Amino acid sequence: MLRYVKFLLLVTAVVGLGGCTLAPKYTRPQAPIPAEWPSGAAYKEAPVTPATPRATDLHWREFYRDERLQKIIRMALDNNRDLRTAALNVEKARALYGIQRAQLFPTLDAFAAGERQRIPGDLSSDGKSKTTQQYSANLGVLSWEIDFFGRIRSLKDRALEEYLATEEARRSAQILLISEIAQVYLSLAADREGLNVTRSTLRTQQEAYDLIRRRYEVGLAPELDLRQAQTRVDAARVDEALFVRLVAQEENALDLLAGAPVPADLLPPDLSAVKPTVDISPGLSSEVLLQRPDILQAEHLLKANNADIGAARAAFFPRISLTTALGTASADLTGLFSAGSFVWNYAPQVIMPIFDARLWSALKASKAQREIALAQYEKAIQNAFREVADVLAVRGTVEEQLTAQESVVHAQAETYRLSNARYTKGIDNYLGVLDAQRSLYAAELRLINIRLEKLSSQVKLYAVLGGGWDAT
Repeated sequence: MLRYVKFLLLVTAVVGLGGCTLAPKYTRPQAPIPAEWPSGAAYKEAPVTPATPRATDLHWREFYRDERLQKIIRMALDNNRDLRTAALNVEKARALYGIQRAQLFPTLDAFAAGERQRIPGDLSSDGKSKTTQQYSANLGVLSWEIDFFGRIRSLKDRALEEYLATEEARRSAQILLISEIAQVYLSLAADREGLNVTRSTLRTQQEAYDLIRRRYEVGLAPELDLRQAQTRVDAARVDEALFVRLVAQEENALDLLAGAPVPADLLPPDLSAVKPTVDISPGLSSEVLLQRPDILQAEHLLKANNADIGAARAAFFPRISLTTALGTASADLTGLFSAGSFVWNYAPQVIMPIFDARLWSALKASKAQREIALAQYEKAIQNAFREVADVLAVRGTVEEQLTAQESVVHAQAETYRLSNARYTKGIDNYLGVLDAQRSLYAAELRLINIRLEKLSSQVKLYAVLGGGWDAT
């Protein structure tokens, strides 16, 4: 029993000493980006107030105010397979971390056996028949490595960081999914509006063609006018077919992202029917990017490689493992207890590396992998800064672009009206009408694209600043 007490004291001491590792001390690297957001002609300050929220302070239901879009996002969070895979990867990483952590503790193994035998009288020592019963039980520890130099603890730390990185990857997947759904939703609305404009233009051109054809048949219009009108009708039919295809493809993309067919009543009729999002502020400092899930994921992987160096260093030191039995008891019962025994034994084993070139190579590989992870972490920060800067450049210029394009559409509409009036009165030929109509049509489609760009930039700004995570 005294040895049993000594063993428990040894376990306590080893667990207490296991807190140290040979891994380098981790310090967060300096972010390789400016502390402030870019400034200049393209980065005009948005009209925000001190109460304007940051992206991470807004739940996606608060940011996306369009009820139809909210329902589609909810469908995706429940059914999207990529998001489901990301969640399962988190569960897998958590389980692997549990396996690695369990190696810090001894593994208890219990074994019991029993035997009953009847001995006839002519074979027994006293000439009487009897029944003997033999029972044994064993409780032991199998090959427990005592983690003096932190090898197992370093591997446990690596598994923990990889698990945390997987959790951040899941957050990134959700943010990206919500952003993609919003982008496809807006693109679908824009293309449906473009299809309406194209069909309206086609009807107008078809009416003009029919009028010119009747005038041509009675000799009041030249064939050139007829062929020019026919050209515009055919071109509009080409654009109509293109928009019909784009709308169908975007509906298919929305079904895929949502993980199930999206009901027709949830699809937007056009851009004007989409409720605008809430204005958000990027903050005063680019330090907010360090809390983006993809950057936190890269940092956890950097920490994992840092812990891997500790495991590689610990491999140069002795590995001490202990194979022991805490107690073995047996009894021979013949009706009553007649005999018993308790046995204590343990066998320590020490593996001492003398020279192994593979250990040096493993250590060099671990250090090189850490430098790779560091470069990837810094690149992730730089990419994030560029994404935000690009969106801020759009936000700083799109309003002026939108105002100018609205003026262009108004001017082209007046030009078309005047050209058509001059042609009707015989003052001008039909070529002027065609040019004016073509310019108006192109200006209307361009206006739709700029409106789409404005709404899309708001969606992207919310995502690149880390907005869109839903813990539920």
